[in-house]
Amino acid sequence: MITIGNVSKAYGGKKLFEEVNVAFAPENRYGLTGPNGAGKSTLMRIFAGRVEPDDGHVSLPRKTSFLEQDHNLFDDRTVMDTVLMGNPRLFAVLEERNAIYESGDESDEVGMRLAELEMVVAEEDGYTADSEAEELLNGLGVADAHFETLMGEMSAAMKVRVMLAQALFGNPDAMLLDEPTNHLDLDTIEWLETNLRRYRGILITISHDRRFLNNICTHTADIDYETIIIYPGNYDDMIRIKAQSRGRIESQHSAKQARISELNDFIQRFTAGSRASQVQSRKKLVEKLDPGTLKRSNVARPYVRFDVVEQSGKHVIEIDGLEMGFGDNSLFRDFHAHVARGEHIGIIGKDGMGKTTLVRLLMEQLQPRAGKLIWGHATKIGFLPQEHEDAIEHGLTIDTWLHGFKPGADLEDVRGLLGRMLFRGEEGKKQTATLSGGERVRMLLCKLMITSPNAIVLDEPTNHLDLEAISALAEGLAKYEGTTFVATHDRTVLTESCDRIWRLKEGELLDFRGPYEEFVERYGHS
Repeated sequence: MITIGNVSKAYGGKKLFEEVNVAFAPENRYGLTGPNGAGKSTLMRIFAGRVEPDDGHVSLPRKTSFLEQDHNLFDDRTVMDTVLMGNPRLFAVLEERNAIYESGDESDEVGMRLAELEMVVAEEDGYTADSEAEELLNGLGVADAHFETLMGEMSAAMKVRVMLAQALFGNPDAMLLDEPTNHLDLDTIEWLETNLRRYRGILITISHDRRFLNNICTHTADIDYETIIIYPGNYDDMIRIKAQSRGRIESQHSAKQARISELNDFIQRFTAGSRASQVQSRKKLVEKLDPGTLKRSNVARPYVRFDVVEQSGKHVIEIDGLEMGFGDNSLFRDFHAHVARGEHIGIIGKDGMGKTTLVRLLMEQLQPRAGKLIWGHATKIGFLPQEHEDAIEHGLTIDTWLHGFKPGADLEDVRGLLGRMLFRGEEGKKQTATLSGGERVRMLLCKLMITSPNAIVLDEPTNHLDLEAISALAEGLAKYEGTTFVATHDRTVLTESCDRIWRLKEGELLDFRGPYEEFVERYGHS
């Protein structure tokens, strides 16, 4: 059992939790939800002992694993050792045992110590530890050839996978996973889902992948109203139950306020008259009915809508014999495609297969090895790059920056758009240099909305967005009358907004004319 007792935490005057009491039970898998800034990662760091609550206490099982966020922490260790360190007790014993064997000491005292160590190895399933670690690493896409490689020599994407294997290793009593699907391709996410559904301990996970939460979670722990509320079921179940519950609370609150208004009207009319006893009884009833302040939910969904002011021609892009690669590596060759106005194309493939390269070819930022790519008549392209740290000019307020793309627009209309994208009130005066990753993405979506392109190219647009923003983006893309090209691992976006799939795999670019679900039925996830 994981228990939270009277836990409170605030940052900079903003209350995240106040006197929270909640328990997480074995054999349940919890999705920890809430918008960006609600306190999800803070709660995980409290669990991990990296952050102290302002008040209260947390109790965890002895064997609790965490998905480590500092990917450079084990740079001097091999990949295999890093995974084995997911069970600290076992790893310490294995290290001591190996040191004894290397020392050559055969004294009786050392022999007795070795016997004690072997008992611990057996208790911790140490004799199958290597094979378990290998199975986890292979499932997460880490090849055998890297098992003895130092972590410092691994790519950032591979380090993430090794750290995830470490968290899964050793059959812990509880697992705490913060964004475990980050940097995973669709096949690996499916493997992880299968693995986690078999897990019988306590799982608490944060994810911006709605499909992932729906596929693995038996319960949802939602951070809202300065507390944590446990809902039965997955993310979509929680949204439905929460909306129904909030609706009832608001109706009851409104009914109480209406009744209080009637009573106060009576009190004002007859306070000085002959009905003093009735006035007093109504004053007592007002005190009894007092609904207090209705706590405001911190859940907010942006409103994403892409309008087409001027249509492109019917033929948006022609691709003839396109070939691309670097050095001896060929990403794809002899690719032919015709894209008509209004088609919505999802670009998928494992990391390193060339999704961003294909996006850059579409944007004419790279030249192909062979073939040609021709945009059609009157095509106006909007672009959201994956690397967007430098995509927004510094030294401006965000309303000024956005207004610069449509100087003829009324500044109040620009601020209205910012408000719909959750930059409300004074937030419209934020300096562009201070924006978080999620805020930058929302700003770039604002730019697309205000400039009204008739074709949109997006490279991993869901990075840094919370679940509500991703859902809003998927809906906005689905309703868009222009043409879209979206490179993404997000299955919500692929399922809800794409009617054609381009898949990069092992030197081939496949053009599948049909929705993502049909693609999966025929070819698998990637």
